[in-house]
Amino acid sequence: MVVRYGYFETTARGFEPLPFATSAWSPTMVNGPAICGLMARALEQQHCSAGFMPARLTVDLFRPTLAKPLTVVTELVREGRRIRVADAALMQDCVDVARATVVFLKRSVQPPGQLWTRAEVPQPPAVPVATEPTRPLWGSDAHADGWSGEIREHQNDSRKRMWQVPLCVVEGETPSPFVGAVVIGEATSLMTNWGSAGVGFINTDMTLALARQPVGSEVGVEADSHISADGVAVGSATLFDRAGSFGTCVVTALSNAERQVDFANGDTTSAKAGI
Repeated sequence: MVVRYGYFETTARGFEPLPFATSAWSPTMVNGPAICGLMARALEQQHCSAGFMPARLTVDLFRPTLAKPLTVVTELVREGRRIRVADAALMQDCVDVARATVVFLKRSVQPPGQLWTRAEVPQPPAVPVATEPTRPLWGSDAHADGWSGEIREHQNDSRKRMWQVPLCVVEGETPSPFVGAVVIGEATSLMTNWGSAGVGFINTDMTLALARQPVGSEVGVEADSHISADGVAVGSATLFDRAGSFGTCVVTALSNAERQVDFANGDTTSAKAGI
């Protein structure tokens, strides 16, 4: 059996989901990392000019994305000297199922002076540097060794983190640093909404903000906060690589308790790539 390490393949019908794109919420749905990565790829390839960097991506996940062919349509909203803005729509059967907005900023010099920043920088696991797609390593404060490859070992109520070389969004195509950061950043929902009984919130959006591109292929995400009430949750996380922190991600989510994903009971099929 040939394992296909990508979320989509390109065909005459558009982008067709592969097994790694399957959501843990339902085998008929596409998971968040695949959706966000696909739109980020299109926006960067079609609208990022030389000297600019993708500094902020917001994705709205307002309809279920089914395991059927998808297309992405983009539009340049503003072309400025220092700021570029573009939109994308993810379409299925001629209906928008998700949308995204990216802001590209012109790189320049740092202003003078010293600034406050978070003192505790997330640390990668003590593993060899990897460049090819890997299974994620999971981390939690309550785990005896900090990190492990078994997701069920980290089902607790402590802070969570993940480290991985992301999968290819399109099979056979190495993701750009930006797209890789988006794929891993979408796991903010998992990192911030995963507790002692599993995951009972499904995210409705994500906003990724980057100060720089990740260095190398490996990307980590560590939870910063979870706040929830009356079935609505907000979570934030820090993205990091071997050089340190480089961005943040914020998600909002709705209760999906009737489809609770319980990793302790073996719901691990999509844990290799996110839910």
